[in-house]
Amino acid sequence: MDEKKLEEELKKIWDETPVLHSENAKEASWETFQSKAFAAKKSKFKVWQFAAAAVLVFGVAGSVFFYNSNSLQNELLLGSTVVENTTSVVKTVILPDSSKVELNANSKITYAANFTVNRKIEIEGEAYFKVKKDKKHPFQVLCNDITTTVLGTSFIVKEQAQNGTIVELYEGSVQINIKNQDKKWVLEPGDKFTYREKTAAITDFNRFTDFDNDKLSAVTAYIQKTYGYKVTMPEEYLGKPITIRINKKEDLKDLTQLIAEMYNLNFEINEELKEIAFQ
Repeated sequence: MDEKKLEEELKKIWDETPVLHSENAKEASWETFQSKAFAAKKSKFKVWQFAAAAVLVFGVAGSVFFYNSNSLQNELLLGSTVVENTTSVVKTVILPDSSKVELNANSKITYAANFTVNRKIEIEGEAYFKVKKDKKHPFQVLCNDITTTVLGTSFIVKEQAQNGTIVELYEGSVQINIKNQDKKWVLEPGDKFTYREKTAAITDFNRFTDFDNDKLSAVTAYIQKTYGYKVTMPEEYLGKPITIRINKKEDLKDLTQLIAEMYNLNFEINEELKEIAFQ
């Protein structure tokens, strides 16, 4: 086959929409293309043209493989990891890509073995996600018919029998897709997406806890109640006034650092004893 005809063959493959084929049909198609493209006649192609053909062939093969996967559930069956929280307290899970999941009681997540490049995760119940940024590998959470896609953010996904599926966004942005629907919803921080009985809605929710000229002891009590860490501090500081707005999903270390800087204090966090000591 001369150069012009081969390029025409390659262009046809490139422009084709991938479709499902049996293994026999795919093998026969490859053999036909191979006999035309790589005949015994000495090729006059340059090296970069061979490279382009190789990339194109692998691209087509990859597309066929992708479309053969009928659902995320099928992908997750291949060497999947299941983490279930059967306790009554929140369970922290660090995913293979370093993203963090706070898994609520009676909840479960499932993700594939190749999660670092296939960041798709299925949830039953409720979990808070703090996602590591990775532009090349979007992070997707499936809950019933809802798919939440993010690049790097923090949000909650809830599955509730009476209220449907809920997504609450704390930081960043997410895109919501519903199975078999073309419409997409993009959330901003403070947006609450609800999908129930085939009806979608976006409302506001309060993602902050405010302290307005309160005593610092009120904030230390909030830390203990929210994060489960006991806070000790010199007595003379507990009555000092503080005005602060705290994201309800603020990282504990960041919050502790902020308080230390506001009052010129040092601090130490003991993870084993779950204690924070200011001095």
